Amino acid sequence: MTLHRSSGILLHPTSLPGSYGIGELGLQARHFIDWLAQAGQTYWQVMPLGPTGYGDSPYQAFSAFAGNPYLIDLATLKEEKLLSDADFAAMPDFDPFKVDFGVQYVWRHQMLDRAYAKFVFDSTHELHREFEYFKAAEASWLDDYALFMALKNAFGGLPWNAWESGARDRDPQVLSQATERLAAQIDRVKFVQFLFFRQWTALRQYARERGIQVIGDIPIFVALDSSDAWANRDQFSFDDQGQPTVVAGVPPDYFSETGQLWGNPLYNWDAMQKDGFQWWIKRFQGSLKLYDLIRVDHFRGFAGYWEIPFPAVNAIQGRWVPALGHQMFEAVFAALGDLPIIAEDLGVITPDVEKLRDDFHFPGMAVLQFAFGGGDFSVNAFLPENLKENQVVYTGTHDNDTSRGWWVNAAPEERRNFSQHVQHDPAEEAFAGQLTRLAFQSRAALAVVPLQDVLNLGSEARMNLPGTTGDHNWTWRYNPATLMPSLADSLRVLTEQTGRLSSRP
Repeated sequence: MTLHRSSGILLHPTSLPGSYGIGELGLQARHFIDWLAQAGQTYWQVMPLGPTGYGDSPYQAFSAFAGNPYLIDLATLKEEKLLSDADFAAMPDFDPFKVDFGVQYVWRHQMLDRAYAKFVFDSTHELHREFEYFKAAEASWLDDYALFMALKNAFGGLPWNAWESGARDRDPQVLSQATERLAAQIDRVKFVQFLFFRQWTALRQYARERGIQVIGDIPIFVALDSSDAWANRDQFSFDDQGQPTVVAGVPPDYFSETGQLWGNPLYNWDAMQKDGFQWWIKRFQGSLKLYDLIRVDHFRGFAGYWEIPFPAVNAIQGRWVPALGHQMFEAVFAALGDLPIIAEDLGVITPDVEKLRDDFHFPGMAVLQFAFGGGDFSVNAFLPENLKENQVVYTGTHDNDTSRGWWVNAAPEERRNFSQHVQHDPAEEAFAGQLTRLAFQSRAALAVVPLQDVLNLGSEARMNLPGTTGDHNWTWRYNPATLMPSLADSLRVLTEQTGRLSSRP
C-alpha cells in the first residue's frame, strides 16, 4: 500500500459530544467530520468499534465483527419513529464530558429494547425489508453472535466457558433448542446490529462525500469471552473445558515493569493454516466493510507472540513463539487483494517483524513522545529526522498521555533532549503545538494527532493508561465549544504549509 502525504485526527466516537452520555453516530459526528474537512484533513482514525464488555476497553469486544450498541444515535431512532419523547422522560443526568459506562449499560439497553418493541409492533415499518436483507447478508457472523449474546444473558452474564457444558461445547441439539427458546432475544440482538451498521454506513458515506476517510483499528487478538472464541474454538489454544492453555500479553516494557497480561486466547496457527486461514480472510473482509484503512494493533504478534502459561498473575513468565504471519497474509491477499493496512510495530521489534512488515509493504508507526529518551537520543528511530516516508507518525496514541501531560511529567533527561533538539525550552502551553508541527513537518507520509493534542489538553484528557482498570479509562469526551472554526483554520494552514492538504473538496 502506498500512502500519499496527508494527515488526520485520532478520536474515538465515544469521545464525541452529545446529549445522551456518550458519543454517537449522529449529528455531532457529522459536525466533527465537517470540522475535519474545514481543517484540511484526510483521515479520521477511530479505535475498534466492537461491543465492549467488562472494563469497557474497545480492545476487548464480545465480537470482532459486531458494532457497539452504545454508539447508536438515539435522535435518529426518534426521527425514524422507533422512539418517542415519552421514552426519554426518565433520562439520567449525564456528565457531558465523561462517559459513565455503568449508566449506559442500563439506560441505553432499555432505550434499544423500546426501539425494538416498537419495530416489532409496527409490521409495516419501512425498515423491515432492509432488516431482513441485513440478517441474510451478515449471517456468517451475526447468527453466532446473536445466539452467543442471548445465551450469555440467559446464563446471567457468565463467560461462555462457565456455561452448562452443552451450550459451552456447542452441542447441536442444545443450540437448536436455545435458538428456538431465545428467538425473540436473538432477533433483538440482530436488530441492534442492524441499527449500528445502518448508521455507521451512512456516516462513512457522509465522510466520503467530504473527502474524509476512516482509519479503523483491529486488535490482533480477540477477547476470551467473545462469540469468536466460542464459535471457533478449534482456531485457539483451549482445553476440553474451554479454558485457555496459554494467553496473550507482552513482556516488560516502557509501560509496565511486569509486562502486560492481556489474557486473550492465542491462535492455533497450525489449525488456521490447514483451513487456508479462512477466519482471518473473513475478519479482514469484515473490517473492509467498516474502514478505508486498517491499523493492525500489535502487528508484531504476526511474526512472534508472547505466550504466557494460563493461569498467571503477570506476564513475566512468558516466552516468544513464532507465528505464521507470512502464510496468513499471503492467503488473505490471494482472497481479497492488496490490503490497506497500517502495521502498529511498536514495542519489541525484531528483524523478523520488520521483514514481515516490509515484505507486504505495510507502513509502520512512530510515536514522537518516544523519541527523546535515552543517552544518545540522536539515534532514536522515532526522531523526526529519522522517520521513513512509508510510515505513520503520531504525537501520541490512545495509550499515551496527552502531549501536554507528557511534557509536564517527562523525565528531566527527556525534557533536556527535546529542548536540545528544538534549540529552546518550550513553555507547557506551547509543547503540544510544537510536537504537532514536528509530526507534520516530518517526511512520514501520514501524520496523525489525537484531538486532545490539537485542543492542547493535559493529563485529565488521557484516554487510557495501559495495565490499569477503573473509571478513568476510555471515558474522555470533548467539549464542543472548544472545537472552534479558528482552530480548524490554523490546522489547515499547518497542513497546507507541510504539503499535507487534502486535494479533495
